[in-house]
Amino acid sequence: MHRYATPFGVFLLLVILLGVGLTMDPRRVPSPLIGKPLPEFDIPTLRDPQRRFSQGQLRDGVSLLNVWATWCVPCRQEHPVLVGIEQRDEAVIFGLNYKDERDKAVAWLNQLGDPYRLSGFDLDGRTGIDLGVYGVPETFVVDAQGNIVHKHIGPIDEETWKDELLPLIRRIESRRG
Repeated sequence: MHRYATPFGVFLLLVILLGVGLTMDPRRVPSPLIGKPLPEFDIPTLRDPQRRFSQGQLRDGVSLLNVWATWCVPCRQEHPVLVGIEQRDEAVIFGLNYKDERDKAVAWLNQLGDPYRLSGFDLDGRTGIDLGVYGVPETFVVDAQGNIVHKHIGPIDEETWKDELLPLIRRIESRRG
């Protein structure tokens, strides 16, 4: 009887861990980068490979860094929301085109609208990896000092924008004075 106690105990522990894991929301995965500066990067811009995009360009106020790709179905769902945010001048949005084809990405923005002040081209995905991106879309709220304040995993919809992200941006801006 005692020889079965240890395997049964291990099995029971695994069942409990699995049960807890199944109750967790995968969109609520905390980022270890929250409160830390954006990782350094220097990549070409999407529209002009001769022009550069770096983390220093996000230090001119609170901004969003949206990681997107043309092959990403949720990115297409999210895109009209981002265009609306930009048109209403509610936030400055930068883009990070992730593991994509330049021509397809430029055509996408030309067809659907370009909400980005600037979009970097991350062909090999290294910048995304440094940001801890494991799927697209992901959006980072970055303060005026270049620190990551929040990470949103998945597409932004109007409800998320109005109830979560816009109030956060306004709080950060009000602290700045």
